[in-house]
Amino acid sequence: MQRIFLDNNSTTRPLPEVIEAISVHSRASFANPGSRHAEGRVARRALEDARERIAAVLGARPGEVIFTSGGTEAINLAILGLAKESPGKILLTPGEHSATREACRQLERHGSRLCFVEIDSDGRILLDRLEGLPWNEIKLATVILAHNETGVVQDISPLAARCEAHGVPLHVDGVQAVGKMAVDFQRLPVAALSLGAHKFHGPLGIGALLLREGTRLRPRQFGGHQESDRRAGTESVALAVGMAAALERWQLKREQWTAQRQRLRDRLEDGLTSGCAPIVVNGSREFRLPNTLSVAFPGVDGEALLVALDLAGIACSLGSACASGSTEPAPILIAMGLSPELASSSVRFSVSIENTPEEIDEAIRRIVQCVSRLRSSHVQTAVHG
Repeated sequence: MQRIFLDNNSTTRPLPEVIEAISVHSRASFANPGSRHAEGRVARRALEDARERIAAVLGARPGEVIFTSGGTEAINLAILGLAKESPGKILLTPGEHSATREACRQLERHGSRLCFVEIDSDGRILLDRLEGLPWNEIKLATVILAHNETGVVQDISPLAARCEAHGVPLHVDGVQAVGKMAVDFQRLPVAALSLGAHKFHGPLGIGALLLREGTRLRPRQFGGHQESDRRAGTESVALAVGMAAALERWQLKREQWTAQRQRLRDRLEDGLTSGCAPIVVNGSREFRLPNTLSVAFPGVDGEALLVALDLAGIACSLGSACASGSTEPAPILIAMGLSPELASSSVRFSVSIENTPEEIDEAIRRIVQCVSRLRSSHVQTAVHG
């Protein structure tokens, strides 16, 4: 049985040219880029070239790119590094990624208080709630640009304007956005933006924090002067080059890949709508990533469906892989107003450029079978219960 991978928001397969770039530089640029010899200088040139290429794609200055081990480290570095030493209120939405939530809770354990801005049933920030926030007490704001579970894209401009007016640094979690939608750091009025390479067909183990020039950041790791004293630790040259290759490939194919993924997502949505009714599509249908579909199947337990789909050769998820050990409904779905029962019946499908229309049609067939079987079992249990 051919397996069909529809969990591309958790990770994507590295592109062939990315794997080749990593292989080449694992041999040619193997030295420590901080070493003061010829081999070290070769590695340094490759690292700085990758930094410049990444900055060019994302509309940043090379000096604003800080290499990290991935999106989680970038988020932690931003939140813990931008927060002022004195406790204050931290502004965030109720549906942030677990990396953001846990970093904010770490600040909370040291005296800060969390302040949540409300979202509507589409998962978008309620702009009229921004005026009533205690801006004189807020020390830091963080918001996810494109949601990892629903794919909903936020308009961060109104929030950014208020942060700027009150001198509040704003971090944007761009981990799911970069490589799926246009991101121009110079045009985003934010202090920092985090990203991870494996979300856009780059390698695992590498990410970056874009930090606005002149913004003060307290380092979270110590022991070296790498990344201009902002992130200690020897940089992985080969992975940085791989990330640059993935971003450049996305930029070259952006329009084609966006249209392709959107067609596949819509094909999947239409097929499930007709074959699995009733279903509920979670989140905004207008403002969302082109590849993400979060669906609730009333009368079906999401955990049971996930297992059934895996056995049927479909890889999908209940949400963030970073929180996959939790049996609680996704916080974002509850914050959007879904009942616990509906939230618990939700599954996330996320397509990539590697999926084909034929795969989507076969996935629909298998999903319909699994949902029908589980609903029948649920009805029989209720009747004989």
